[in-house]
Amino acid sequence: MDQLKVTIAGEITLSKDPGGSMKKWREIFGISQTELAEYLKVSSSTISDYEGGRRKSPGIAVINRLVEALLDVDKTRGGRIAEQLSREQIPKEKVFQVHEFNASMNGKVFQEKIEGECIANQLKLKDMNLYGYTVIDSLKVILDVPVHEYLQMYGKTPERALIFTQVESGRSPLIAVKVGRFSTDLRPSLVVLHGCQKVDPIAKRIAENEKIPLIVTQKPLDKIMETLKGFEA
Repeated sequence: MDQLKVTIAGEITLSKDPGGSMKKWREIFGISQTELAEYLKVSSSTISDYEGGRRKSPGIAVINRLVEALLDVDKTRGGRIAEQLSREQIPKEKVFQVHEFNASMNGKVFQEKIEGECIANQLKLKDMNLYGYTVIDSLKVILDVPVHEYLQMYGKTPERALIFTQVESGRSPLIAVKVGRFSTDLRPSLVVLHGCQKVDPIAKRIAENEKIPLIVTQKPLDKIMETLKGFEA
């Protein structure tokens, strides 16, 4: 259920049309504006204004209250909608391993800890703060994950490193990042190609165009995760 909350809140927060996203989820749960307003102790016009884009986009506190309201109202009706949505959330195979840091980590420090070589946008590392990293199986993300699920790779914040494994040339991971940006309006702080022996020039060009530092590392993945474990929340 927690993953469902994150999914709903994340979509609304990151949507280019948060009001429309709020309306979509309310309708999925079959809850009227009046019911939602009563639960949140606000007027129906407030809900209508949010959904119609006539009110400033809601902050994360409002969105969290909204999500809790949707799930609580559904629970009073037997919780069938949340149960169905939660079943759909269960991944067939784990593609994204999301890790959050307990405090920010400088990009240059991160590079040193993973023993990586930065081959694009290196100057950006020293002024960058990372709040987590995600390990991604590059083959599975390209073959098995729909674009609209790319949001999951960003965890709690896009200010993170995406570490792609099973990498041959790096082109596919960078294309996935570029395509995902058009779907989610997000891009990572930096991208790591794990085990890549020869980086495709197209991959490097995409990183440069997207202004994303691109790092290559040969350090064993288990050693990287062991090194970073002490900084995780």
